[in-house]
Amino acid sequence: MNQAVRLEKGAESPRPKELPGRPARVGLALVPLLSLGVLGFVPSLTLALRRGTRNDWLAALLFTVASVGWCFQIALTPEETHGLAYLLDVLLLATSTLGAAAHCLTGREAGR
Repeated sequence: MNQAVRLEKGAESPRPKELPGRPARVGLALVPLLSLGVLGFVPSLTLALRRGTRNDWLAALLFTVASVGWCFQIALTPEETHGLAYLLDVLLLATSTLGAAAHCLTGREAGR
C-alpha cells in the first residue's frame, strides 16, 4: 500500500540542482554528435531529469521534437532533395546535433 511521505520543514529535495561536472557534460555532448542527431534528446533529457527546472524540460521537449521530426523527414523525403525539403533536413539535423551539443556544454547552474 502506498503511504504519503511527510516532508519536514527545511527538508531538501533529493534531486541535485547542480549540473554534472565538465567531463560528464562533454561526454553527454558527444552523444548527439556521434549519433548524428538521432540521440539528440539524450543530453537535454538527462539534464532535465537531474535538475527538473521548467527550462530544462522545455529544452528536452524541443530536442526530442527535432530528433523525431528529423527521423520522419528522413523516412518521407526522397533521396534527391532540393529546395525547401533540403533546407528543412539541414535545419532539423543542425538542431538535433549541434544545438543539442551546444546546449549541453553551455547550460547554466540553476539560479544564476
